[in-house]
Amino acid sequence: MVVSATTHPTLLDYTKRQDPDKSIATIVETLAQTNEVLEDMVHLEGNLETGHRTTIRSGLPAPTWRKLYGGVQPTKSETVQVTDTIGMMEAYAEVDKQLADLNGNTAAFRLSEDMAHIEGMNQEFTRTLFYGDEGTDVEEFTGFRARFDDTSAENATNILDGEDYGGAALGTNNNASIWLVVWGPNTCHGIYSKGSQMGLSKEDKGQVTIENVTGTTSGGRMEAYRTHYKWCCGLSVRDWRYVVRMQFKQSDITGNTYPVDLVEMMADACELVPSLSMGRASFYCNRSTKQYLRRQFVEKVKNSTLGMDEIGGKSTLVFDGIPIRKVDALIETESAVS
Repeated sequence: MVVSATTHPTLLDYTKRQDPDKSIATIVETLAQTNEVLEDMVHLEGNLETGHRTTIRSGLPAPTWRKLYGGVQPTKSETVQVTDTIGMMEAYAEVDKQLADLNGNTAAFRLSEDMAHIEGMNQEFTRTLFYGDEGTDVEEFTGFRARFDDTSAENATNILDGEDYGGAALGTNNNASIWLVVWGPNTCHGIYSKGSQMGLSKEDKGQVTIENVTGTTSGGRMEAYRTHYKWCCGLSVRDWRYVVRMQFKQSDITGNTYPVDLVEMMADACELVPSLSMGRASFYCNRSTKQYLRRQFVEKVKNSTLGMDEIGGKSTLVFDGIPIRKVDALIETESAVS
């Protein structure tokens, strides 16, 4: 095993985490992103060990107009089954025992590593939730973009183009999206493996002996503390009508003018959803898009629908009562829907 400064904390890392009194400093996570989707997302246990199978009604039985003494043939509905797979995301944290035990701050030092690993897994989960595609990365689960990225698909009615709302034509790789998602057991929800734990699990493996350490003595051993992190997760879109993607050219929202009418686009998105009361509805956008919407609110543009509400003890930007969440995992360099 190769132990290096890129995979294992070093003495330099240790000194950088100390306060002047030699205690472990409280780390300001400047790399931490804001992924507020985790506050809304509903999770259900999958009905398969490696995924979740959903039965969707694809056709309704046709009734018959009957006249007196006329017969009616029996009919039936049509259904299809869709299976969503679950991905397994794992990580290990290992630190030299001697390093962690310095000054008796073992637990605090290990906690500082735990927080970084947990934040890293949160960010990776949220990136996959929107951009994962098991068609190109078989280990991942399939996220929203791969499901709403085809203008010829049945769900194309729920893909809105900013050019239709006063914006520029979509670019090659310089676009962004706002998502409207209604979370619920019959609409759209996260899934986890049957019989497993929901969400991120952490197991303290305690003190272990690492074999074949490559250091000054090749093939030596080292005592270390090890922590294992695991997250079995996936996404099930049971009814695509409860998810709407709104894509626009990123440069449309960089100035103080309003070439693309995001408010009108969001209003149309709400009307595309059969019933917003079917679950927990939220809009998701990146940081710059939310700043753009906040400027519209401050300057009282379309102020009948944009506003501020108190949600969960926090002042939250809302559209027609629906919270607008900030998700740093949403990028500004999306390819255009085709």
